[in-house]
Amino acid sequence: MSEKYSEIYNLSINHPDRFWGEAAESVQWEKKWDRVLDDSNKPFYRWFVGGRLNTCYNALDYHVQNGRGDQTAIIYDSPVTDTVKKTTYRELLDRVSRFAGGLRDLGVTKGDTVVIYMPMIPEAPMAMLACARIGAVHSVVFGGFAPNELAIRIDDAKPKVVVSASCGIEGKKTIPYKPLLDQAIKISTHKPDKCVIFQRPQAEAPLTPGRDFDGESLMQEAKPADCVAVEATDPLYILYTSGTTGKPKGVMRDNGGHAVALKWSMKYLYGVKPGEVYWAASDVGWVVGHSYIVYAPLLAGCTTILYEGKPVGTPDPGAFWRVISEHGVSVLFTAPTAFRAIKKEDPRAEYLKKYDIKSLRYLFLAGERLDPDTYYWASDILKIPVIDHWWQTETGWGIAANCMGIEPFPIKAGSPTKAVPGYDVQIIDAEGKTLPPGVDGIIGIKLPLPPGCLPTLWKDDKRYLEYVTEIPGFYVTGDGGHIDEDGYLFIMGRIDDVINVAGHRLSTGAMEEIVAKHQDVAECAVLGANEQLKGEVPVGFAVLKAGVEREPDEIVKELVQMVRSDIGAVACFKQCAIVKALPKTRSGKTLRATMRKIVNGEKYTVPSTIEDESVLAGIEAAAKKLGLGK
Repeated sequence: MSEKYSEIYNLSINHPDRFWGEAAESVQWEKKWDRVLDDSNKPFYRWFVGGRLNTCYNALDYHVQNGRGDQTAIIYDSPVTDTVKKTTYRELLDRVSRFAGGLRDLGVTKGDTVVIYMPMIPEAPMAMLACARIGAVHSVVFGGFAPNELAIRIDDAKPKVVVSASCGIEGKKTIPYKPLLDQAIKISTHKPDKCVIFQRPQAEAPLTPGRDFDGESLMQEAKPADCVAVEATDPLYILYTSGTTGKPKGVMRDNGGHAVALKWSMKYLYGVKPGEVYWAASDVGWVVGHSYIVYAPLLAGCTTILYEGKPVGTPDPGAFWRVISEHGVSVLFTAPTAFRAIKKEDPRAEYLKKYDIKSLRYLFLAGERLDPDTYYWASDILKIPVIDHWWQTETGWGIAANCMGIEPFPIKAGSPTKAVPGYDVQIIDAEGKTLPPGVDGIIGIKLPLPPGCLPTLWKDDKRYLEYVTEIPGFYVTGDGGHIDEDGYLFIMGRIDDVINVAGHRLSTGAMEEIVAKHQDVAECAVLGANEQLKGEVPVGFAVLKAGVEREPDEIVKELVQMVRSDIGAVACFKQCAIVKALPKTRSGKTLRATMRKIVNGEKYTVPSTIEDESVLAGIEAAAKKLGLGK
């Protein structure tokens, strides 16, 4: 270990009160905390108990009051609408304050929830910050989700108001959001009082009288709202993540620990200074968008980029290079999928030659495993550090990384390097025993988790306990891997059935539930297959009911459409095989792990508990027909 990293890391683990108390001094508090870490109700740890602050004040007002009013806060770059719009901190503060006033006029008060179902337009982060300003709790739902998924989240969050837009744009395709929102409200049990719709010129949405309000009109007519101080432990937002069952988990983030950790991470993890341009090429609907498009860059006084486009096709594989060159991006953070797509379209990086990207210091990649091929390709063409780092929706910021603001380590392809200060990462067995270097096991984080991570799940303490009681004293990440002799962490994959499709965590269990609803399907299994571009894609195997004589191809088309309708195109469920039987144990358990190995062409041992070994041959044949396996 380097002395600098070792000193900082050891302080964070051995004296977390001191470490995070010092970090919290950079945040503006209405009232300082009574205790940095409250561990009186383990395993429910709380940070900065007694402290009061406002996250929006720290992200906007503070910077305007301290000389950054004329600095650009958000650069909205939308190749799909041919728009580039810059908003200063002062302008953003004005719009956020007015929209907060508009929400207040609709009856939203401190502690109320607001669902935000938005495309990548400036009004999305503005709505998030407006909620934070008045102490409301926002829950952003990815704009690509189907009505059923939106309805599930509406029922759980119980919003007083839903904020949306008339449409989203995917490449050259305009997707009206209002019909999706109307359908979601129709099928949800909870009915929001009001909806606010921002009209886009690409598709105007009809408003329901008495329920729907035009966003821009509401804002213009409202009086600006002042910041409402909240407890450090009060919720800032809810973000739903796929669980291993159909019901998504509402990850709750508090205000105090979140502001402290995210601001700290910008300086020490990403090595970014105030005033620099930082670009997280993600979506506000995902955790990366929450943490590193909206909150962290603004808390740190940076300029953040809101990009409405793709890495390729909007208009070409040079899209990212144009944005970096045009806006002087210092640090880019995106998913390996994006670079695999660019590599596929432009393997020799010819488009890169058209642009001057000397402003770019670091490329950070996360959201899924960074395969060595993509790492070496990106390193070779960019000639800058390419940093693999690992974290989760639940943690909200990096668990393991090569911290550019501390003292960088030599990079090892396939490893996100070492634990970030604050995270006591260990490889353990099912009993919590620490495993030796090089031995694969469960990746656990010794409690307490650092600030910024989930303190619990939204109104579901019981389900939160599943994370922290399975192996007492540890947060179980759900990932498996090992730590080598040099202390580098290697993540080998999930240990549950949540798969990672292009950086989006999706539940194969939820997909199975949908496939199983089909009138002709007796049983099914959905599992993740490794895929070069997206990391993983779901593959289905379905057994038909006796007597069904329809064409299998027709049934498969219907199954694909059912998953698309219920979860959305983001699921990428396109491959499914009709088989005679699923391999099972004698007790009736489907051998998903064995099927996953077959699909991925990996060697497998026939389990001794298998009921009928011949069934595996049918799975192998079906996988081969789909172009999978050996």
